[in-house]
Amino acid sequence: MSISKTSGFTLIKQAEQSLAPVFARFEETALFNQEKVLAAFRAEKVGSHHFTTSTGYGYGDFGRETLERVFARAFGAEAALVRQQIVSGTHAINLGLSGLLRPGDELIFATGLPYDTLRTVCGLEGAVPGNLQDYGVKVKAIPLLLDGQIDQERLLSSLTNRTRMVAFQRSCGYEDRRSYALKDLAPVFKALRQLPNPPIIFVDNCYGEFVEKEEPLAVGADLIAGSLIKNPGGGWVPSGGYLAGKEELISQVASRLYAPGLGGEVGPSLMNLRLFFQGLFDAPHRVYEMLKAAALFAWVFAELGFTVAPAATEPRTDVIQRIDLRSPERLLAVCRSIQEISPVDSYLTPEPAAMPGYQERVVMAAGTFINGSTSELTADAPFKPPYSLYFQGSLSYLHAKIGLSSIMKQLKIDR
Repeated sequence: MSISKTSGFTLIKQAEQSLAPVFARFEETALFNQEKVLAAFRAEKVGSHHFTTSTGYGYGDFGRETLERVFARAFGAEAALVRQQIVSGTHAINLGLSGLLRPGDELIFATGLPYDTLRTVCGLEGAVPGNLQDYGVKVKAIPLLLDGQIDQERLLSSLTNRTRMVAFQRSCGYEDRRSYALKDLAPVFKALRQLPNPPIIFVDNCYGEFVEKEEPLAVGADLIAGSLIKNPGGGWVPSGGYLAGKEELISQVASRLYAPGLGGEVGPSLMNLRLFFQGLFDAPHRVYEMLKAAALFAWVFAELGFTVAPAATEPRTDVIQRIDLRSPERLLAVCRSIQEISPVDSYLTPEPAAMPGYQERVVMAAGTFINGSTSELTADAPFKPPYSLYFQGSLSYLHAKIGLSSIMKQLKIDR
């Protein structure tokens, strides 16, 4: 198939011409972040001898220890926990919550209800045994203002002497709100830090790494967490997650992952660490590709009359692109088109299905080299009105162009 002969190619070319200044801004940020990551590698004197594996307890794993120091430098943290034993962003976030909160503590989500799987973790939905409330942690979420902004006044008035942590979800998840840029979070962080006994400021950083020139730690967060099969893994890492922030907090989280008294001293690197180093090094460039793909999808679908968020030319703080497709048939058609154009499992047909941790059926399109990797060209959606599809990833902008052209052909759009 030649993309030049595919439906929609003319519209894609128009989009690229219009988006040239936007792409230039993305490149400027990517160059800044690439230099930052490279400086971290050089400062820690990364060598080929760090690309090793370890077994058993994992004591003395100097490759793992160096990798964590590189992550800490790149994210502006005192320390980082970067482990193959962390299987997802939800797992990493749960470690941060359960590792730091104790019975009688209170956790407040300042950005409204968290993502579906975290609602289950916290006991806000599902009543699964072992959730935070089951262990005596009180959890509440502060509703957002009508314009989608964080209700700082209500948040501050809701704090009690039991409030141990205030959590922020940077990305929009499946909610009809915009994702929060660091400029949105910084004033709230500042207000919290000025309190006589400030709570821990924890940020779900999933999908946001390397999209801006700084990370949440630079504007006042104490701890961030995310997945390595999203932005910071660069598409290379087969599994894993990270937390970064204050050293004392990372130590407590490591004790939760393994055992008190062992902390981060254990944890074998059963997979070759080269992929983890290479993934982090490649991440700024891969995020650049993802952002270009997101803006392209936004421009084209908006031109076709669909509601998109964010708009193609808006500043971005994560790699998520929402498109309201307005019908179940159209939603399935787009998902199936993405699956068909994938390099892996292209012969499969996405269907809405129940997923662990989700209250609604979800349809997912993900023909990826790494199972479930949202760094690759993928999309998913809760199967309910307004049938909003959430695009993320695309390690290759060229793949995104081919995918978008295929979608337009599937929708019988020839422009």
